[in-house]
Amino acid sequence: MIGTTSLLTSCVKLLLIPSYRSTDFEVHRNWLAITYSLPFNKWYYEATSKWTLDYPPFFAWFEYLLSLVAVYFDKEMLNINNIGYSSDKTILFQRLSVILTDSFYIYGVYKTCEALPKGWKRDVVLPILLITNCGLLMVDHIHFQYNGIMYGILLLSIANLLKERYCWSAFWFTFLLNMKHIYIYLAPAYFIYLLRHYCLPVSISTKTLFTKKVLKNFHKLASIVISVFVASFGPFFADIPQVLSRLFPFKRGLCHAYWAPNFWALYNVADKSATVLFPKLNIPIRNSSVATMTGGLVQEFTHTVLPNIVPITTLLLTVAFVLPATIKLFFMNKNATNFLRCLVLCGLTAFLFGWHVHEKAILMVIIPLSILSIVEPTDAKIFLILSTTGHYSLFPLLFPSSLLSIKVLLLVLYSSYSFYSLYKIHLPKFNKLALPLLSTLESAYIIGLAGVFLYENVVHQVLRLDKRLPFLPLMLTSVYCALGILYCWCKYYIYFLNLSPNSNVKTKRK
Repeated sequence: MIGTTSLLTSCVKLLLIPSYRSTDFEVHRNWLAITYSLPFNKWYYEATSKWTLDYPPFFAWFEYLLSLVAVYFDKEMLNINNIGYSSDKTILFQRLSVILTDSFYIYGVYKTCEALPKGWKRDVVLPILLITNCGLLMVDHIHFQYNGIMYGILLLSIANLLKERYCWSAFWFTFLLNMKHIYIYLAPAYFIYLLRHYCLPVSISTKTLFTKKVLKNFHKLASIVISVFVASFGPFFADIPQVLSRLFPFKRGLCHAYWAPNFWALYNVADKSATVLFPKLNIPIRNSSVATMTGGLVQEFTHTVLPNIVPITTLLLTVAFVLPATIKLFFMNKNATNFLRCLVLCGLTAFLFGWHVHEKAILMVIIPLSILSIVEPTDAKIFLILSTTGHYSLFPLLFPSSLLSIKVLLLVLYSSYSFYSLYKIHLPKFNKLALPLLSTLESAYIIGLAGVFLYENVVHQVLRLDKRLPFLPLMLTSVYCALGILYCWCKYYIYFLNLSPNSNVKTKRK
């Protein structure tokens, strides 16, 4: 099933080669040029293009390896001064490079399924859910990025953890962090689980805490993590401050150009609403330089009514909301299903409360949650709501009207299969007034996405609000999706905290 699904999905990817490309296409072309044309100690200083290299060293070396092949397609794409260069051969190479490196994602899917108990759920349903993920198709093969290979590494790490190969799991996750540092969102779950179930003894006491085995396992794990970071950053040792300044550009502002559907989207709307309402009620407000937060631009801005948000605020909030889940995980049994649930919560918490979160980061939650969706009905329910909402929230990335039917078709096909297959697995009592596995209100919310789509693509234009309120469709999409994602976070957090430490079943069922 994995082979057939991969082949059919690859055919779809090939058909998407001529489709729209975002600025990320030029970003990666420029990185190819930088890594090919300059010595490595100049990579993080090069600034001819505004799309400077801002991923960790392992990804830079990945671009370098690609450039060694790219030179045989069109050497001009590797010229640093050829900003915006996009010959047919360049397009073909970059598109094919994403498709071919997706083979690592397919391998990750294979190893993950291999680590799970045999059955049609893992042999048929899960491979299709993972390989045909419509978010990856939209982001990597239309918008353009290399997420596939990185999610393959994540799945390989998860697969090794499922098989209790903890050192290999730690190795691959640390390798992943040095490909793209955003995966640090998931690090708390890894740290707690590996510490508790690999380093520490089953029964913790003053006598067992510092035994040779405990110290040996801790040393082994620490050595793996440190060795990978040394291999990654060692060649750039003299330039580490410069590298870090590229990796953590806090001046980009709280929100991305299109607000990720998270807590800050709701916060911004609340501030904007108060800005409009308060003067009418003769309530004084602070002066605001420019209302950039609704202008669709990536800039720093000042909230008018609500307190201004700085990076440390988002960090403290994220840490505060991650702590209960990680503490719970520490006291749970060795079952890796609990680790995956905590992993999902860590990723989702960082997505909701992090600084300058990209909408694409929702895939970091949806992909591991796909594995859980075949386990328990509650996991499946959260997956259905989150995947449908999260994938819909990616629609604004593919803004050309020519892509309208493609993105709708991808989402409808993927969601339809998800609802059908997970209903067949869990076979709940069918509610004629609701979608499979969902309540009536949850179903109404999902169906409401059609209303949001209709407004954005028809009603807004018919009412001729394009010039007066150009930001409204994007804001509506972001806020509506944020409500659904926040609901999933609350629901899943409560579910996780109510799990018995020694089982996968809730202590209290309603």
